[in-house]
Formats: sequence, C-alpha cells, structure tokens
Amino acid sequence: MDALDLARWQFAITTVYHFLFVPITIGLSAMVAGFHTWYLRRHAPELLRLAKFFGKLFTINFALGLVTGIVQEFQFGMNWSDYSKFVGDIFGAPLAFEALLAFFLESTFLGLWIFGWGRLPEKIHAACMWVVHIGTVLSAYFILAANSFMQHPVGYKYNPQTGRAELTDFVAVLTNKVQLVTFPHVVAAAYMCGGAMVMGVGLWSMRRHRHDKHMYRKAARVGAVVTILAGLAVSISGDAQGKVMTEVQPMKMAAAEALYTTRDSCAEFSLFTIGSLNGEHEKYAITVPCVLSFLATGSFDGKVEGVNELKRELPGQISRAAAARGEPARYVQPADAVFTPNIPLAYWSFRLMIGIGMLAAAIGVAVLWLTRKGRADAPRWLVVAGVAAPLLPVLGNSFGWIFTETGRQPWLVYGVMTTSSGVSPTVTAASVITSMVVYTILYAVLAVVEIKLMLDYTRRGADPYHPTEQVAEDKPLAFSY
Repeated sequence: MDALDLARWQFAITTVYHFLFVPITIGLSAMVAGFHTWYLRRHAPELLRLAKFFGKLFTINFALGLVTGIVQEFQFGMNWSDYSKFVGDIFGAPLAFEALLAFFLESTFLGLWIFGWGRLPEKIHAACMWVVHIGTVLSAYFILAANSFMQHPVGYKYNPQTGRAELTDFVAVLTNKVQLVTFPHVVAAAYMCGGAMVMGVGLWSMRRHRHDKHMYRKAARVGAVVTILAGLAVSISGDAQGKVMTEVQPMKMAAAEALYTTRDSCAEFSLFTIGSLNGEHEKYAITVPCVLSFLATGSFDGKVEGVNELKRELPGQISRAAAARGEPARYVQPADAVFTPNIPLAYWSFRLMIGIGMLAAAIGVAVLWLTRKGRADAPRWLVVAGVAAPLLPVLGNSFGWIFTETGRQPWLVYGVMTTSSGVSPTVTAASVITSMVVYTILYAVLAVVEIKLMLDYTRRGADPYHPTEQVAEDKPLAFSY
C-alpha cells in the first residue's frame, strides 16, 4: 500500500476508536445528571448512589475519550497537510469553538461536580453535570458542523491567489442542511448508548449485588426506557437524514442499496443480499418493495438513481460547478474508475448500523417486560443480553460513521477536493506506518486500562449512602486559602 492508503487506514483506525467513547460520554452524562436531579426531587438514597456510581463510569470514559481525541488533531498536520491548507480556514472555525467553548464547559464543570460533594449547594452541584452534558452536546454540534462541510460544502469561496477555500458565512456552515439532520441523529444515537450502558450495568449488578437488586432494577429499567425512546428518535432522524443524503450525495444512497440501475418508481429495499465481491451482480436477495423509494424521496413511487447512471452524470455536473467557482481541476475531477465508493462496504455497514440499533432497542423492550411488577430476578439469558447491550449501540454508531465516510469516497470534501489531493505530498509510507504502529500500541494499552477500570468499578458497585456529603441549600460556599 502507498502513503495514501496507509494514511486513510490510520485515520479510520484512530477515528473509529475515538468514537467508541464519544457517544457513551454524551449519553451517560445525561443519565448521571438525570439521576442526580431525580435525587434532589425525591431524596431517595438509591438515586444518589446511582448518580455517583454511573458518574465514576462516566469519568473513566471521559478521560479515555479525551486522550484518544488528542491524537485526532495530529492527523491533519501529519498526513493530510494539503487538506488542512485548503480548508483550514473553514474547518478550523468550528473546531476552535469546540475546544474553547464546549470542551471548556465539559472539563471545568466536571471538575466542579467531582470535587463539589459536600462543598457546593445541592442544586448548583447537580446543575454542574447538566452543564457538562450541554458541553458534550455543543462539542458534538461543532464537530459535526465541520464534518457536514465535508459532506456538503457551503459558506465558502475559492481564492485562486492563495489556492485555498475561504470562509464567507460561518452561520451557513453551522446551519448546513446536512448538519441539521445529522446532529439530532448522532445525539439520539448517543442517548441510546448511554441508556444501554445503564441498562446493561444495571442488569448485571442486579444479579451480582443481590442486597441492592431493587436499586439496580430501577437503573436497568430507566436505561431500557431511554434506549427505546432514543431508538425511536434515531429512526425518525435517520429517515430525514436519508432524504437529505439522497439530495446532496445521490451516489451514497445508490451505494447503500448496491443499486446499479435507476428505478423510476417503487425501488425495493433489500434486507439481505448475496452477490459478487464487487457488489455489481446480485445472486440472491430478500427485498421489501418500494421501501427504498420512501427512504430516499419520501414517496413510495419516488425515483432513485443507480450507480451506472450517476457515474455518467455526476462527473460532468461536479466539474462544471467547480469551474464556475474557479476551482482547479486537480481538486475536482476524479477518474471515472474510482468515482464510486466501495459498494459492499457501504451496503453492509448501512445494514449493520440499522440492524444492531434495532437489536439494542429490542433488548430494552425485553428488559421492561421481564422486570415488570417489581420483578428483580432477570433470567440468565437476559443478563447476558444486557451485558452485550452497551456494545450494540456503540457498534451501530461505528458502522454508521464507516458508511458516512466511506460512502463519500473518492471525495474528501464532496465535489470539491478528492481524497488523493488532500494527503501530505511529502509523507512517505514508512513514516505513516511507523506512526500507525505507535498509535495502535498506545490504543491497545488504553483499551486495557479502560476495560480494567470499568470492570473493577462495576464489580465494586455503588458506594454506601452518606447523607453527610450533601450540604444545605442555604449554606454559604466558603473558600479557604
């Protein structure tokens, strides 16, 4: 493999690994804040214990997500310097807001929440975790705004003197139509991850810590409700996202279905397909009539363009649009042979994203049913399913991002800059593979640390209730120097 292929592999590995922690961080921060607020309303000791217990798990995950996220910043300068040079003016703005505003809120108020027990008034202390959660959501918004520019570039102009894309409308970048449908989809998926984490840990702890089984039953049921509701939100927002995707990236939708020939109406959606290795020839498929037309257009009779037609039409359309903007041909004209993404990868990652998410929601339904009417003795198979539950939405998120990013290929910035144009011109295959080995070893060590810490604190369970750690609402906050 050459430097381009290795750079793509390295970015894929580091990005997918980092995103294992991000949705859990977003979702679990909301769950912890919810338990803490619920305690203030009911003053039930088990709610405070659950807030502290899941707060520890959240803190571990937050720390690992922070460390893995730092590595992401190195990628742009090391392997993608031409990309950074070309769109740095646009890409850097939302990332700067993410670091200076969102991450500041997360880190500062998380510190106040961790060290504020017995030192801050109760309501202010609980509000700190809500601010942490708001920070995680804002962080997601700004990062997704940067990514949405790569999917559908807006709010910029090309400067032929500098050879760079320059930001002209920051509001347009923040309100990109792709951003407006991607953000609720990703955040809903993150809530699904947080709910599944609480549900799975609650089920396992309900069986391990028998003396507190009713407390953990409550956690499992709350997590199940959040998982189900978030799953519904994921489905609704994903439907909206699919229609916008078809509008701005029709090739991605065609790749998601391995649809090579245009369907003028009632395009079927395949649940399962066996075909050739390149996905071009179908041998066996289980299909549902007209569903693809609805997913793509909102109408069961809608037209969905196929790969073959798009390969003939899109290159000319994109080149003419780029010429009108005055952009150089080296950024905008990929070879016809590589104009399509990897069809099998797009097809299966799209289905795994949907199927795994549905399975997590189904486990949530099973948990609610089998723990109804005060039952706190879940069958063994449900506990096993519950332990797997936290992994399912995380994997679904990962497959979703794999589909989103690989389905855009060969574009780094859709219709503007090809992936091959963005790689650092002086980087060598040897340097990329060296850094990839270093990062892989680092990530392996971090994975061991993460798993050990999470398992240790989960086995330990919630700490006993200590009401003296809380302070009265009207007690003044004093600082000693």
